[in-house]
Parts: sequence; structure tokens; C-alpha cells
Amino acid sequence: MLLLLGLQNPIALIAFLFALVMAVTVHEFAHAFVADRLGDPTPKTAGRVTLNPLAHLDPIGSLMLLIAGFGWGKPVPIQPRFFSRPALDELLVALAGPASNLIQAVIAGVLARQLIVYGELIPALLELVVQVNILLMLFNLLPVPPLDGSKFLQIVIGETAFRSLEAASLPLIIGLFLILQTTPLGVMLNTAAAQLTAWILGV
Repeated sequence: MLLLLGLQNPIALIAFLFALVMAVTVHEFAHAFVADRLGDPTPKTAGRVTLNPLAHLDPIGSLMLLIAGFGWGKPVPIQPRFFSRPALDELLVALAGPASNLIQAVIAGVLARQLIVYGELIPALLELVVQVNILLMLFNLLPVPPLDGSKFLQIVIGETAFRSLEAASLPLIIGLFLILQTTPLGVMLNTAAAQLTAWILGV
């Protein structure tokens, strides 16, 4: 639990929260930016085409991050009717978030390898940025509404069935948290994140 980490090591918690806020902010900004570029004015109208963290942090998602280590940002509102290719463009918007996390992780990993000669503190902080972004990316790719990976599910089950499923996003996400905490899926997710992090850092 991250709250317990804060009691044991406040500096580590502050560093983690900084990395997390940056990862979530860029993730949600990427959704808004791509939707805006694809012709949907909704994100800009909602004030989401910005790198201001206050526009993107979700209270419940942030609380879950502190409690369970998994969470989400405030969903970016979009209107697929503005897209010229609604199904494809909506998928591209969804993938923009995880893609931004991968890009952040790779950049941080390259910098960590280059700056190791100047001491351990900065590379350690950059390693944390890699870890947070990779975990956020993998978590958001799970095919459960409202996570980004659920857009793949939409292609499989169809628009009508997906919208019905999407209406139950809150109980579904709570159920996912319980599964991650009580089944091997959580261990598998953390293991995959650790392996990908190690590969990016070259260790």
C-alpha cells in the first residue's frame, strides 16, 4: 500500500507521486490531443488539451493508486460522431494514452543510462518514471471498461453490447482491482512490468 510507503519513506512516496502525476497527465493529454487532431472539439471544449495535471486527475482513480497501486486519470470526453472514421479513430484515441506512457518510459530509460556517470539519484528517479509509465501502460491495456484496452473488446463484441458493458464501468473496474489483488493476474501484470522495465533500462 502506497500510504504505508509514505509512512516508512516519505521521500520515496513523493518521488513516486511526482512520476505518477506526470505519467497520468501526459497519458490523458495524449487522448485529448489525438481526438482534437482527428476532428473532435469535445476535449478542447472540456479544457483537456492541456498539460495541467489538475485537468486530468480523477479523485477515485487517484485514491485507488494510493491504496492499491493501480488507478486511472479522469476519462477524456469524446464524441465519435465528429470522427471521419469513428471506429478506427476512437481506437487511435484510446491507444494514444498507453503509447504516450511507452514513449515517456523509453525517453526516461535512455536518460537514466546516459546520466548514471553523474551519480545514482537522478538515474534512480528516472528508473521510477520508467516503472510507473510501464505499469500504467499495461494496466490501461487490459480489456475492461473504462480502460483503453476495452476498445479492442468493442471491436469483438460490437457497438451495442460494448455500450451496455461500458455503462457498468465502475463495478467492472472495482471487480478488476479485486482480481488483481487476489489472483495471479496481479502478479503476472507486475512481472511483465518489471521485465519490460528492465529491458528498457538495459539491466
